[in-house]
This record gives sequence, structure tokens and C-alpha cells, in this order.
Amino acid sequence: MEPAFESATRLFGGSMMSPIPDPYPVYRQLRRDRPVVMLDGQLGRVALISRYDDVAAALKDSAVFSARGNARGIGMVMGRTILEMEGAEHLRQRRLVTPAFSPRTLREGLDVVVENVIERLVDGFAGDGKADLVSQLTFTFPLRVMAHVMALPIDDFDQFHHWAIDLLSIADDPQRGFDAAAKIVDYLRPILEERRRDPGSDLISTLLHADVEGERLTEEEVLSFLRLLLPAGAETTYRLTGSLLHALLTHPEAHDEVRSDPAGLDRAIEETLRWEAAVQYVSRETTRAVEVAETTIGPNELVMLAIGSANRDGAHFEDPDRFVLGRRSVGDHLAFGFGEHFCLGSNLARLEARTAVRILFDRLPNLRLAPDADCRIVGLAFRSPDRLPVVFG
Repeated sequence: MEPAFESATRLFGGSMMSPIPDPYPVYRQLRRDRPVVMLDGQLGRVALISRYDDVAAALKDSAVFSARGNARGIGMVMGRTILEMEGAEHLRQRRLVTPAFSPRTLREGLDVVVENVIERLVDGFAGDGKADLVSQLTFTFPLRVMAHVMALPIDDFDQFHHWAIDLLSIADDPQRGFDAAAKIVDYLRPILEERRRDPGSDLISTLLHADVEGERLTEEEVLSFLRLLLPAGAETTYRLTGSLLHALLTHPEAHDEVRSDPAGLDRAIEETLRWEAAVQYVSRETTRAVEVAETTIGPNELVMLAIGSANRDGAHFEDPDRFVLGRRSVGDHLAFGFGEHFCLGSNLARLEARTAVRILFDRLPNLRLAPDADCRIVGLAFRSPDRLPVVFG
């Protein structure tokens, strides 16, 4: 067995949710020796594509690399969502929720919600002189914001977030994913009934009463939307914010630049998205046989586009394993996808990460990692720090 294939088999032979500290040496080996490798995973045979140019080309070519591949994985527990839709159907459904996450909405009220949520959480530990920024801040604040958008009366945000994580673990533990989906539906159904009788200005009311070419969405279509949006709001932004804070607290030059120049924070966010993409893979399915990097992928094959590997490709990014502000190519990262399936919540994710860092730096003087802090960025399918012990004041 050749080294690149053996390394890939070992890396992907376990759980996609494993706390793997560093998959990047394997990606480097694959980009060099096996840029397309066929693997056997929990969801069957899959083609893993690892080079930047090949991943970017696949994301742009929905005619050959169809988003319907998501139906084989996350669609099993979320139902049919915009993740697997294409063309006119995708556009119609996407238009329903786009206004809730538009730049205008972020400027006209949602930015204040984000700030208030973060301020309240920081209030809880600002007087302690120490905190774990993952468990006490980043883990639940994006879900709290999403709950506001949907007007959800969530009492236990930690429990709800764990349901979201379980939902996304479908490839590793299908039963756990199905159980989480059922618990989320049980929680949401009474709320849907209430919003049908007495609609408000929230996103759930919008979905329930929207007119889509003369028809309203079915209850299952609304539930599928919510099963998509809640985990997306809970998972990706919490991971982006955690990795951004980890990067700044472990790179003194970047930390100083962000503190002295407000524009440096935006550069730091984009570099974090490249350096440690929260979501490491995007699923697609081939509509016909296609050749990628001198390898033929057959029709109807499941494909994993390795976003994390593409963002560390030295053929596109100079010194790709370093966290460096001011890269000329920093906007080229693929962390939010590309084309019609570009991440709907990208503007909200950036706003939440930017606001969290600004408030922490403003309120906690001399914020730094705790002495002998044991923290690292981990994960395979999703990556972020598992803990961020800090001291301040």
C-alpha cells in the first residue's frame, strides 16, 4: 500500500468527529502524491479531492458535481434542504431566508442583538480574572443569536447545541443523529402550531406563511429548514470565533496588529477562515464520469471536497501553514464554499466573530492564555479549539 493512500485510510478510518489535532501533514502528502483518492467510509465509497484548483473547479461546476450528494449524508436527518437543491428550486427556497441574514438586516438591528448577547455572557465572568472562552462564550452565543432570529424560547442552550452536534454526526453514529433530529422536531412542533395561529416577524413565521409560487411550504419543509439553520448557526460560527481567538492569543504580532488597527480584525477573520476552516469538507455527487488530476471518477460517485486541504495548498497560498495577516490571496479561501451554494450565513458569521473579539479586547485588559494552558485546535470534519483557558486584568 502506497504511503499517501495508507495515511488517508488511517486518517479517515475512524470518526469524522474525532478530536484529531493535525490532519494537514496527510493533506500535504495527498496533494503531492494522490490528489484524488478513493476511500471507503461510513457512507460508502467516496472520492476525496484535496488540491485547491480541483476543489475550486468542482465547487464552480454544479452540472458535474451536484449538491444532491448531501442527500446521502446530512440530508438523512435534516430532510430535503437547500443544501441538496439546485437551480430554480434552490433559488426559490433560498430567497425565503436570505433577507434574515442580509447585510441590511445585520446593520438594522441584528448587530445590536449580537452585541447584547455577547455582553451578557462576558458579564458572567468579567470579574473572575479567568475564563474558558469556549465553554463560557463561544459554544452557545451563536445559537443564542439564531434563537433570537427565530424567536425560539430555548431554556437550555448547552443541551440544544449538543443536539445540533449529534445531528451533524450522522456519518459516525446514524442512530444518534436520528435521535437528535427527533428531539429537535418534538421541541419545534408546538412552536410551529403557535406561529401558524399567531404569526410574528420572526423567521419561523416567515417560513410558515411564505407564498412559494402560489403554495405554502409543508410542515416537513419548514422543519427541514430549521434542522439546517439551527446547527449551522450553532456550529460554524462558534468554531470560527474559537479558532480566531486561538490564533490571536498564540500569535503576538497578529494580536498587537488587531488591537492597534481595527481593519486588522477583518484581515484576521479572513486568515482564520483560510488557516482553520470550521467546516472541512463539502459533499457533492458526480452526474457523469469526470477526470480530475488524471484520475477518473465514475458517475453517481460521492465526492468529498477537502476545503481544509485546499486552503493549505502551497501551490496557491505562500507558506500556507502559517497564520499571516495581510496575505495578498487571503480572500481566495474556500471556507464558505463558492457559487450558488455560497454560505448563506457568511455575513452573520463574520459579524459575530468580529463583535466577540472586539468586546473581549475592550472589556478584558491584558487578555492572554492562562499559564501552561493546554489548548489546541482539533477535529476532522469540523475544527476549532476544544478549550481556551485565559486570564486577564
